Amino acid sequence: EVQLVESGGGTVQPGESLALSCAASGFAFSMYDMRWLRQAPGKGPEWLSTITIRGLSTYDADSVKGRFTISRDNAKSTLYLRMNSLKPDDTALYYCARGGGRTTNVNLGRGQGTQVTVSS
Repeated sequence: EVQLVESGGGTVQPGESLALSCAASGFAFSMYDMRWLRQAPGKGPEWLSTITIRGLSTYDADSVKGRFTISRDNAKSTLYLRMNSLKPDDTALYYCARGGGRTTNVNLGRGQGTQVTVSS
């Protein structure tokens, strides 16, 4: 059974940073591209970042380019998202998903998410 468990969310002030983690189990993590997505209240899901299987290539949405960094540790079956210079518009439920591309498709599995709130 594919399991993806996010952690690291919380409430921060604008301009601050957070680091999210996604612990994977139940599948060969190192054989899949992985993604981070988010969904803000009242809005549809938004693709944020994708990382290829060895971490050699990453792709970011324009909304987070230069502020968010996706990475992975295949030995630990863990995906990460470092978020800097957070803005109130970044407030959302953040979740990871198995599979690549620049898509919000989660047919291969997703986690329950971790809440990030950016507020002064």
